[in-house]
Amino acid sequence: MSIFRRERGGAGRVSVQEAAIRTGHGNAAGSGSGGDAVLLDVREAHEWQAGHAPRAVHLPLSALAAGAGLPAHAQARPLVVICRSGNRSRQAAELLATRGAEAVDVIGGMRDWAGAGLPVVDPQGGNGTVA
Repeated sequence: MSIFRRERGGAGRVSVQEAAIRTGHGNAAGSGSGGDAVLLDVREAHEWQAGHAPRAVHLPLSALAAGAGLPAHAQARPLVVICRSGNRSRQAAELLATRGAEAVDVIGGMRDWAGAGLPVVDPQGGNGTVA
């Protein structure tokens, strides 16, 4: 059974808890096991630098909309798309779905991710913040 919900024929949407499980962030130890999906962060560079989920892939929505492709290790894998609040990730997931990707967006984005106690790191691996 899929944990992805579809709304009105568009890309699916998942809660932060579902996203964490799907991407391997779902256990308390944070070992990264258990998920096969790629967490794709579509926020801009300054937001990414402030803090992001460990192992997330960064590709801003602006670059994606301009035609940028996914990194090789993210291609042909399910994508869980996240931004700050869920608006840009919804747009990105829709765009990726039209390109043939299996993509869902995270309801509530990084604000809800951090609020749920899920890890947020800076580029050096220290504690990050959601900008």
